[in-house]
Amino acid sequence: MKTIKIAVALIAATLSVGCFNKDSRNYEFFPDMYESVGYETYGEYEAFGNGQQAQIPVEGTIARGWKPYAYPNTTEGFAQAKEELKNPLPYTEDNLNKGKELYTIYCAICHGDKGDGKGNLVKREKILGIPSYDDMGRAITEGGVYHVSYYGLNTMGSYAAQTNEEERWQITHYVMDLKAQLEGKPKRAFETKASLKEQKEIISEVTVQENPVTTTH
Repeated sequence: MKTIKIAVALIAATLSVGCFNKDSRNYEFFPDMYESVGYETYGEYEAFGNGQQAQIPVEGTIARGWKPYAYPNTTEGFAQAKEELKNPLPYTEDNLNKGKELYTIYCAICHGDKGDGKGNLVKREKILGIPSYDDMGRAITEGGVYHVSYYGLNTMGSYAAQTNEEERWQITHYVMDLKAQLEGKPKRAFETKASLKEQKEIISEVTVQENPVTTTH
């Protein structure tokens, strides 16, 4: 027993000297905790499930802050969105002003400040063939504008990465406002707090009628 104690004391003394010697690098126990393994970003490694470090998300995974969009990126999906999809945001001055701000950042460079298809890139002949929002045969709707900003169309890319759902709907409000101006239509009246409250009450009544509450005695 005495021999074991002496051996333990000698080992402890050796480790103590080795770990705290200021003149040397000392010993590193579990070095992987201090020095990470260097992997190439897109290198192929058997240790990872799909053979590479950049993992493929699990099927059906939804990124944080990202909401699924029900309409597919197809001709049929576009037509369905144009017909069915309505702007859920109220038409208020704040939403319209925000939509104008975002439109100026992302859209005006091609579509023009007035929506007439005469943006700076068009004027410089960098891009050609941008139609005006009031061109004959262009049946622009709220759902269509949102769908195109989400997926892109033809030479226009998607803006789903640059804008969130609310911002895309705000841009949609402003695009529809520009379309009305180009067509010479009267200015749409902003929705007041009273009208918004009335809309909520109507929605609430419809919901109650569709889902009546039954009680038992």
